[in-house]
Amino acid sequence: MTAAKSRVRSGERLPTLEDVARVAGVSRATASRVINRVRNVDPQLHEMVWEAVGQTGYVPNRAARSLVTRRTGTIALVVSDSEAHDDDPFMGRFFADPYFGRVVGGLMSVLRTAGIQLALQIVGTEEQRTRLVGDLRHGQADGVIVLSLPARDPLPRMLTDAGVPAVMIGRPADPVPMNYVDLANDRGAAMAADLLVSLDSRVVGMISGPAEVPASNDRVSGFRSAMARHGHGWVPVVEGNFTQASGEAAMGTLLRAHPDLDGVFVANDLMALGALVALRESGRQIPEDVAVVGFDDSSAATSASPPLTTIRHPLEDMAAEAARLLLARVEDPEMRVSSVIYEPALVRRRTA
Repeated sequence: MTAAKSRVRSGERLPTLEDVARVAGVSRATASRVINRVRNVDPQLHEMVWEAVGQTGYVPNRAARSLVTRRTGTIALVVSDSEAHDDDPFMGRFFADPYFGRVVGGLMSVLRTAGIQLALQIVGTEEQRTRLVGDLRHGQADGVIVLSLPARDPLPRMLTDAGVPAVMIGRPADPVPMNYVDLANDRGAAMAADLLVSLDSRVVGMISGPAEVPASNDRVSGFRSAMARHGHGWVPVVEGNFTQASGEAAMGTLLRAHPDLDGVFVANDLMALGALVALRESGRQIPEDVAVVGFDDSSAATSASPPLTTIRHPLEDMAAEAARLLLARVEDPEMRVSSVIYEPALVRRRTA
Protein backbone atom coordinates (compact mmCIF):
# COMPACT_ATOMS: atom_id res chain seq x y z
CA MET A 1 0.00 0.00 0.00
CA THR A 2 1.45 3.37 -0.96
CA ALA A 3 1.94 6.24 1.44
CA ALA A 4 -0.56 8.33 -0.53
CA LYS A 5 -3.26 5.67 -0.17
CA SER A 6 -2.57 4.83 3.47
CA ARG A 7 -2.20 8.32 4.92
CA VAL A 8 -5.31 9.82 6.50
CA ARG A 9 -6.27 12.83 4.40
CA SER A 10 -6.19 16.36 5.77
CA GLY A 11 -9.51 17.37 7.28
CA GLU A 12 -10.41 13.82 8.34
CA ARG A 13 -9.86 12.19 11.73
CA LEU A 14 -6.35 11.89 13.10
CA PRO A 15 -4.60 8.59 12.33
CA THR A 16 -4.81 6.03 15.14
CA LEU A 17 -2.77 3.12 16.38
CA GLU A 18 -5.28 0.85 14.66
CA ASP A 19 -4.44 2.55 11.33
CA VAL A 20 -0.76 1.86 11.94
CA ALA A 21 -1.44 -1.79 12.77
CA ARG A 22 -3.60 -2.22 9.65
CA VAL A 23 -1.00 -0.69 7.31
CA ALA A 24 1.83 -2.68 8.91
CA GLY A 25 -0.20 -5.91 8.82
CA VAL A 26 0.29 -6.59 12.53
CA SER A 27 -1.91 -6.68 15.60
CA ARG A 28 -2.66 -3.53 17.58
CA ALA A 29 -0.73 -5.03 20.50
CA THR A 30 2.38 -5.53 18.36
CA ALA A 31 2.16 -1.98 17.00
CA SER A 32 1.84 -0.69 20.56
CA ARG A 33 4.87 -2.68 21.71
CA VAL A 34 7.03 -1.27 18.91
CA ILE A 35 5.93 2.34 19.38
CA ASN A 36 6.39 2.09 23.15
CA ARG A 37 9.85 0.58 22.55
CA VAL A 38 9.12 -2.56 24.51
CA ARG A 39 11.98 -5.04 24.20
CA ASN A 40 11.98 -8.39 22.39
CA VAL A 41 10.06 -7.29 19.30
CA ASP A 42 11.12 -8.94 16.05
CA PRO A 43 13.36 -6.45 14.13
CA GLN A 44 11.40 -7.00 10.90
CA LEU A 45 8.12 -6.16 12.65
CA HIS A 46 9.82 -3.15 14.24
CA GLU A 47 10.75 -1.83 10.79
CA MET A 48 7.28 -2.52 9.36
CA VAL A 49 5.54 -0.67 12.18
CA TRP A 50 7.74 2.43 11.99
CA GLU A 51 7.32 2.47 8.21
CA ALA A 52 3.55 2.40 8.77
CA VAL A 53 3.86 5.27 11.26
CA GLY A 54 5.49 7.33 8.52
CA GLN A 55 2.89 6.34 5.94
CA THR A 56 -0.13 7.12 8.10
CA GLY A 57 1.25 10.23 9.76
CA TYR A 58 0.46 8.77 13.19
CA VAL A 59 1.78 10.80 16.11
CA PRO A 60 2.16 8.71 19.29
CA ASN A 61 0.55 10.08 22.45
CA ARG A 62 3.71 10.90 24.36
CA ALA A 63 1.95 11.34 27.69
CA ALA A 64 0.26 7.95 27.46
CA ARG A 65 3.48 6.29 26.33
CA SER A 66 5.33 7.80 29.28
CA LEU A 67 2.81 6.31 31.70
CA VAL A 68 3.27 2.86 30.17
CA THR A 69 7.06 2.86 29.77
CA ARG A 70 8.10 5.33 32.48
CA ARG A 71 10.13 7.07 29.78
CA THR A 72 9.92 10.53 28.32
CA GLY A 73 10.77 9.71 24.71
CA THR A 74 13.42 12.44 24.92
CA ILE A 75 17.21 12.30 24.72
CA ALA A 76 19.28 15.29 25.86
CA LEU A 77 22.29 16.56 23.96
CA VAL A 78 24.39 18.26 26.64
CA VAL A 79 27.16 20.67 25.69
CA SER A 80 29.35 21.00 28.78
CA ASP A 81 31.59 24.05 28.64
CA SER A 82 33.83 25.99 31.01
CA GLU A 83 31.79 29.19 30.61
CA ALA A 84 28.24 30.01 31.70
CA HIS A 85 27.19 31.77 28.45
CA ASP A 86 24.51 33.70 30.34
CA ASP A 87 24.91 36.59 27.89
CA ASP A 88 24.62 34.23 24.90
CA PRO A 89 21.84 31.74 25.67
CA PHE A 90 21.99 30.27 22.17
CA MET A 91 25.76 29.87 22.23
CA GLY A 92 26.36 31.44 18.84
CA ARG A 93 29.96 30.21 18.82
CA PHE A 94 28.81 26.60 18.70
CA PHE A 95 25.92 27.05 16.30
CA ALA A 96 28.34 28.77 13.92
CA ASP A 97 30.68 25.78 14.08
CA PRO A 98 29.96 23.07 11.45
CA TYR A 99 30.95 20.48 14.08
CA PHE A 100 27.79 21.07 16.09
CA GLY A 101 25.40 20.82 13.15
CA ARG A 102 27.01 17.60 11.97
CA VAL A 103 26.58 16.05 15.43
CA VAL A 104 22.89 17.02 15.57
CA GLY A 105 22.32 15.66 12.07
CA GLY A 106 23.89 12.32 12.97
CA LEU A 107 21.88 12.01 16.17
CA MET A 108 18.60 12.83 14.46
CA SER A 109 19.18 10.25 11.73
CA VAL A 110 18.71 7.61 14.44
CA LEU A 111 16.39 9.29 16.94
CA ARG A 112 13.85 10.51 14.39
CA THR A 113 13.13 7.01 13.09
CA ALA A 114 12.68 5.81 16.69
CA GLY A 115 10.19 8.60 17.42
CA ILE A 116 12.46 10.20 20.00
CA GLN A 117 12.91 13.93 20.55
CA LEU A 118 16.26 15.66 21.02
CA ALA A 119 16.58 18.38 23.66
CA LEU A 120 19.60 20.68 23.88
CA GLN A 121 21.08 21.50 27.27
CA ILE A 122 24.05 23.83 27.74
CA VAL A 123 25.90 23.91 31.06
CA GLY A 124 28.97 25.91 32.02
CA THR A 125 29.04 26.18 35.81
CA GLU A 126 29.02 23.81 38.77
CA GLU A 127 25.54 25.00 39.69
CA GLN A 128 24.21 24.31 36.19
CA ARG A 129 25.75 20.83 36.11
CA THR A 130 24.33 19.95 39.52
CA ARG A 131 20.86 21.15 38.51
CA LEU A 132 21.07 19.22 35.22
CA VAL A 133 22.02 15.95 36.91
CA GLY A 134 19.20 16.40 39.42
CA ASP A 135 16.69 17.00 36.63
CA LEU A 136 17.90 13.93 34.76
CA ARG A 137 17.67 11.75 37.87
CA HIS A 138 14.05 12.85 38.17
CA GLY A 139 13.25 11.76 34.62
CA GLN A 140 13.63 14.90 32.52
CA ALA A 141 15.13 12.75 29.74
CA ASP A 142 15.79 9.06 29.20
CA GLY A 143 19.51 9.54 28.58
CA VAL A 144 22.26 11.95 27.60
CA ILE A 145 24.67 12.46 24.72
CA VAL A 146 27.60 14.48 26.08
CA LEU A 147 29.84 16.91 24.22
CA SER A 148 32.45 17.80 26.82
CA LEU A 149 34.68 20.82 26.22
CA PRO A 150 36.57 21.65 29.47
CA ALA A 151 39.87 20.04 30.41
CA ARG A 152 38.76 18.23 33.54
CA ASP A 153 35.01 18.26 33.10
CA PRO A 154 33.25 16.87 36.23
CA LEU A 155 30.02 16.18 34.33
CA PRO A 156 30.82 12.66 33.02
CA ARG A 157 31.67 11.47 36.53
CA MET A 158 28.57 13.17 37.96
CA LEU A 159 26.36 11.42 35.40
CA THR A 160 27.84 7.96 36.03
CA ASP A 161 27.66 8.41 39.81
CA ALA A 162 23.99 9.36 39.44
CA GLY A 163 23.25 6.32 37.27
CA VAL A 164 22.11 8.41 34.31
CA PRO A 165 22.43 6.57 30.94
CA ALA A 166 25.01 8.58 28.98
CA VAL A 167 27.31 8.33 25.98
CA MET A 168 30.14 10.73 25.13
CA ILE A 169 31.19 11.84 21.68
CA GLY A 170 34.94 11.95 22.17
CA ARG A 171 37.10 10.22 24.75
CA PRO A 172 36.61 11.36 28.37
CA ALA A 173 39.55 13.37 29.69
CA ASP A 174 39.40 11.37 32.93
CA PRO A 175 38.62 7.64 32.83
CA VAL A 176 34.97 7.04 33.76
CA PRO A 177 32.72 4.01 33.16
CA MET A 178 30.81 5.62 30.32
CA ASN A 179 30.28 4.50 26.74
CA TYR A 180 31.97 6.72 24.18
CA VAL A 181 32.51 7.11 20.46
CA ASP A 182 35.77 8.61 19.26
CA LEU A 183 38.09 9.02 16.28
CA ALA A 184 41.65 7.72 15.96
CA ASN A 185 42.89 11.32 16.04
CA ASP A 186 46.54 10.37 16.26
CA ARG A 187 46.33 8.35 13.04
CA GLY A 188 44.60 11.22 11.26
CA ALA A 189 47.36 13.60 12.33
CA ALA A 190 49.96 11.09 11.12
CA MET A 191 48.28 11.10 7.68
CA ALA A 192 48.72 14.87 7.56
CA ALA A 193 52.40 14.52 8.46
CA ASP A 194 52.98 11.84 5.83
CA LEU A 195 51.38 14.03 3.15
CA LEU A 196 53.37 17.16 4.00
CA VAL A 197 56.64 15.21 3.99
CA SER A 198 55.74 13.60 0.66
CA LEU A 199 55.31 17.12 -0.74
CA ASP A 200 58.90 17.95 0.31
CA SER A 201 57.84 20.42 2.99
CA ARG A 202 60.97 21.06 5.05
CA VAL A 203 59.91 23.60 7.68
CA VAL A 204 56.62 22.29 9.05
CA GLY A 205 54.50 23.71 11.85
CA MET A 206 51.19 22.94 13.49
CA ILE A 207 48.23 24.90 14.83
CA SER A 208 46.66 22.86 17.62
CA GLY A 209 43.43 23.07 19.55
CA PRO A 210 43.35 23.73 23.31
CA ALA A 211 46.05 21.72 25.06
CA GLU A 212 43.66 20.31 27.66
CA VAL A 213 41.25 18.73 25.15
CA PRO A 214 41.97 14.98 24.63
CA ALA A 215 41.34 15.09 20.86
CA SER A 216 43.70 18.05 20.53
CA ASN A 217 46.42 16.28 22.50
CA ASP A 218 46.03 13.17 20.36
CA ARG A 219 46.41 15.21 17.17
CA VAL A 220 49.54 16.93 18.46
CA SER A 221 51.17 13.71 19.64
CA GLY A 222 50.21 11.86 16.48
CA PHE A 223 51.60 14.60 14.25
CA ARG A 224 54.85 15.01 16.18
CA SER A 225 55.44 11.24 16.33
CA ALA A 226 54.90 10.84 12.60
CA MET A 227 57.12 13.82 11.80
CA ALA A 228 59.82 12.36 14.05
CA ARG A 229 59.67 9.10 12.10
CA HIS A 230 60.37 11.20 9.00
CA GLY A 231 63.42 12.76 10.66
CA HIS A 232 61.80 15.99 11.87
CA GLY A 233 62.85 15.92 15.51
CA TRP A 234 61.09 19.15 16.44
CA VAL A 235 57.86 20.70 15.17
CA PRO A 236 56.74 24.16 16.34
CA VAL A 237 53.15 24.16 17.62
CA VAL A 238 51.01 27.24 18.29
CA GLU A 239 47.77 26.73 20.19
CA GLY A 240 44.38 27.94 18.97
CA ASN A 241 40.87 27.36 20.31
CA PHE A 242 39.19 25.79 17.25
CA THR A 243 37.83 29.14 15.97
CA GLN A 244 38.69 30.86 12.70
CA ALA A 245 40.04 33.94 14.47
CA SER A 246 42.39 31.85 16.60
CA GLY A 247 43.68 30.05 13.51
CA GLU A 248 44.48 33.36 11.83
CA ALA A 249 46.32 34.63 14.91
CA ALA A 250 48.24 31.37 15.36
CA MET A 251 49.30 31.36 11.71
CA GLY A 252 50.65 34.89 12.10
CA THR A 253 52.66 33.76 15.14
CA LEU A 254 54.10 30.80 13.24
CA LEU A 255 55.12 32.96 10.26
CA ARG A 256 56.84 35.56 12.43
CA ALA A 257 58.85 32.86 14.22
CA HIS A 258 59.48 30.77 11.09
CA PRO A 259 59.28 32.92 7.95
CA ASP A 260 60.56 30.00 5.84
CA LEU A 261 57.62 27.80 6.86
CA ASP A 262 56.44 25.74 3.88
CA GLY A 263 53.95 23.33 5.44
CA VAL A 264 51.37 23.49 8.21
CA PHE A 265 48.90 21.09 9.78
CA VAL A 266 45.87 22.76 11.37
CA ALA A 267 43.86 20.79 13.94
CA ASN A 268 40.44 21.74 12.57
CA ASP A 269 39.00 23.24 9.40
CA LEU A 270 37.72 26.46 10.99
CA MET A 271 41.20 27.35 12.22
CA ALA A 272 42.54 26.39 8.80
CA LEU A 273 40.25 29.02 7.23
CA GLY A 274 41.89 31.60 9.47
CA ALA A 275 45.34 30.27 8.60
CA LEU A 276 44.59 30.68 4.88
CA VAL A 277 43.63 34.32 5.50
CA ALA A 278 46.89 34.99 7.33
CA LEU A 279 48.94 33.29 4.63
CA ARG A 280 47.31 35.31 1.85
CA GLU A 281 47.82 38.56 3.78
CA SER A 282 51.51 37.71 4.16
CA GLY A 283 51.82 37.25 0.40
CA ARG A 284 52.23 33.46 0.46
CA GLN A 285 50.81 31.36 -2.35
CA ILE A 286 48.89 28.22 -1.40
CA PRO A 287 50.06 25.53 -1.90
CA GLU A 288 53.07 26.74 -3.91
CA ASP A 289 54.72 28.49 -0.95
CA VAL A 290 52.95 26.83 1.98
CA ALA A 291 50.99 23.56 1.90
CA VAL A 292 48.05 23.46 4.35
CA VAL A 293 46.22 20.43 5.75
CA GLY A 294 43.14 20.78 7.96
CA PHE A 295 41.14 18.34 10.03
CA ASP A 296 37.38 17.45 9.99
CA ASP A 297 36.32 17.64 6.31
CA SER A 298 33.49 19.98 7.28
CA SER A 299 31.65 22.51 5.13
CA ALA A 300 34.46 24.93 6.01
CA ALA A 301 36.86 22.77 3.98
CA THR A 302 34.78 22.86 0.80
CA SER A 303 34.01 26.59 1.13
CA ALA A 304 37.68 27.51 1.65
CA SER A 305 39.61 29.32 -1.07
CA PRO A 306 41.31 27.27 -2.37
CA PRO A 307 39.34 24.17 -1.22
CA LEU A 308 41.07 22.64 1.77
CA THR A 309 42.95 19.37 1.87
CA THR A 310 41.89 17.83 5.17
CA ILE A 311 41.47 14.73 7.31
CA ARG A 312 37.99 13.25 7.23
CA HIS A 313 36.29 13.11 10.65
CA PRO A 314 33.06 11.07 10.17
CA LEU A 315 31.08 13.01 12.78
CA GLU A 316 27.64 12.14 11.41
CA ASP A 317 28.41 8.42 11.58
CA MET A 318 29.92 8.79 15.04
CA ALA A 319 26.93 10.71 16.37
CA ALA A 320 24.54 8.14 14.92
CA GLU A 321 26.48 5.37 16.64
CA ALA A 322 26.42 7.32 19.90
CA ALA A 323 22.63 7.51 19.62
CA ARG A 324 22.39 3.76 19.02
CA LEU A 325 24.66 3.06 22.00
CA LEU A 326 22.56 5.29 24.22
CA LEU A 327 19.28 3.68 23.19
CA ALA A 328 20.81 0.28 23.92
CA ARG A 329 21.98 1.55 27.33
CA VAL A 330 18.48 2.86 28.10
CA GLU A 331 17.03 -0.55 27.22
CA ASP A 332 19.67 -2.47 29.18
CA PRO A 333 21.24 -0.48 32.05
CA GLU A 334 23.47 -3.48 32.85
CA MET A 335 25.16 -3.61 29.46
CA ARG A 336 28.95 -3.44 29.61
CA VAL A 337 30.75 -0.17 29.03
CA SER A 338 32.01 -0.03 25.45
CA SER A 339 33.82 2.24 23.03
CA VAL A 340 33.68 2.60 19.25
CA ILE A 341 36.71 4.12 17.51
CA TYR A 342 36.37 5.37 13.93
CA GLU A 343 39.17 5.64 11.39
CA PRO A 344 40.08 8.93 9.66
CA ALA A 345 40.77 9.36 5.96
CA LEU A 346 42.79 11.84 3.90
CA VAL A 347 40.74 14.06 1.53
CA ARG A 348 42.92 15.73 -1.09
CA ARG A 349 41.84 19.08 -2.47
CA ARG A 350 43.95 22.08 -3.52
CA THR A 351 45.84 23.34 -0.47
CA ALA A 352 48.28 20.42 -0.33
